[in-house]
Amino acid sequence: MEDFLLLFENISSVNRALIMVSGITLFWIIEGIVPFKLLDYKKWRHSIPNFLLTITTIIVNFFLAFVLVSVSDWTNEMNFGLIHLLNSTTILSVIIGIMVLDLVGAYLPHLVQHKVKLLWYIHIVHHTDQKVDTTTANRHHPFESIVRFIFTLGGIVISGAPIGLVLMYQSLSVILSQFNHANIQISDTIDKALSYLIVSPNMHKVHHHYKLPYTDSNYGNIFSLWDRLFGTYMELSKNEIIYGIDTDLDEIQNSKFISLIERPFKKWYSHFN
Repeated sequence: MEDFLLLFENISSVNRALIMVSGITLFWIIEGIVPFKLLDYKKWRHSIPNFLLTITTIIVNFFLAFVLVSVSDWTNEMNFGLIHLLNSTTILSVIIGIMVLDLVGAYLPHLVQHKVKLLWYIHIVHHTDQKVDTTTANRHHPFESIVRFIFTLGGIVISGAPIGLVLMYQSLSVILSQFNHANIQISDTIDKALSYLIVSPNMHKVHHHYKLPYTDSNYGNIFSLWDRLFGTYMELSKNEIIYGIDTDLDEIQNSKFISLIERPFKKWYSHFN
């Protein structure tokens, strides 16, 4: 396990990008074979704004990476965080690190962005996708990347996770997010079984239903535990799920990159005027 963490500690930006591309490619292919829904859309055209937003996320994370490394190094130099407090073994450190990063760095900011109006105007960009597929996983406004980054720093400080573990978690997060957004059909029995441990495709699709209260449910990223523990877990028949958000149903504007970048600014302006 130590060698595995060392591998991620020294992973290059190119290899991290390859992990993202490999995940999208795999689930893209599976979507074409066993789709969850028969989406009436031109897949490549639909993917363009999502890919462009993915690039903004990569750019933001690239420029903030030194902060991530610095904070992680500080927690380890100061023996700060749960991992050091409990004097954990390597295996236990991995479990603690991944669980805390998933709770504090993923579930919590997702929940907060749904509850705080000004942050919701940023996150709404993700929910305006009316044809949810694997490319939707990385459809985030660049400001959302900053919000999630701040919470991730909190997760690192609380857990005391070394940078190798942080990068391992982020790699797992990317793949599993692409999986649970993917337009793939798996049996209800298997999906239900998976949903007791991880966020399954059917479980996460409920979150993308266009109306409340379903939009405000199933916030989990990797583990479904948090939704079940904090009472935000909901179910809805896949036949009833309609993608999008009821306040922004202009599919043409929702497919334009510039419109999506401008969306939070316009929402903020309307909010204060």
